[in-house]
Amino acid sequence: MYDPADSGEQGHSTGPEDTVSDHGEVEAAYLQAVAAFAADTGVDHLVVREPQIPSLAHFGVEPPVDGFGLEGLFPSGQAGFHDGAQVPLDIALELVRVMLRDSGAWCRLEAEETFTVHVGWDQCLYISSSRPCEEAVARTRELGLFPERLAVSPYAFEAEEEQDIQRPGDDGFWADLRRAVAAGHAGILEETYLEGASRWHRLTSDTIDPVRAGLAPRAHLAVWPPLSTDIDAVLRALPADGLIEGVWHGDDGLIVPSPTRTSSRN
Repeated sequence: MYDPADSGEQGHSTGPEDTVSDHGEVEAAYLQAVAAFAADTGVDHLVVREPQIPSLAHFGVEPPVDGFGLEGLFPSGQAGFHDGAQVPLDIALELVRVMLRDSGAWCRLEAEETFTVHVGWDQCLYISSSRPCEEAVARTRELGLFPERLAVSPYAFEAEEEQDIQRPGDDGFWADLRRAVAAGHAGILEETYLEGASRWHRLTSDTIDPVRAGLAPRAHLAVWPPLSTDIDAVLRALPADGLIEGVWHGDDGLIVPSPTRTSSRN
């Protein structure tokens, strides 16, 4: 959307800047540009990477959308939107549309070492390919967009330094977890199936296998101690100030986060 003719002395655009999709000709041009680059690269499927949804509130410019814009895109519903999910190009284009419209869901779309599509917060679209894609570049200009070559997408994945213990959820992990549950050291498994969305599972010797079988593909897992039945003791042990978050095991068997609060004492 940034016309080079509107660039100022420092290279910053001085023209109109839209931060949301027009739901019309410009949006259609973006999607056609992605399709053109995919065709030039020989790609007809893409893989969802680092999917996320808003965790607490919708801060987008456009109104929130039920299902974060994912309704009808996956045969299994929202559960199909997970890291590593392979989608045909037509569904990938719909995911690009969801991100352009700021509907809530976001992800990177990639074909490993071949092709990537990233949508920026400012309506910039970043496409990388292992091929020159000269025809796609020309087609993008014909669509009224302004392609500019960059060394790398600013939304390229960068591994963050993790302070917690990181290990794969393989058979060794589950064997260690079973021993920790039997010893009373572990009792809750937090499953982050999307960035911004988690499920909590109570672990016993009888529930470990069913819990493992029901996890989303490539979910991030965190192990927590068993829940306390002494609620008064838990409340007395709360710190004097700061953000506090707990989980509650209800009578219906579900484990859900309790409301967060900030406490402060003078």
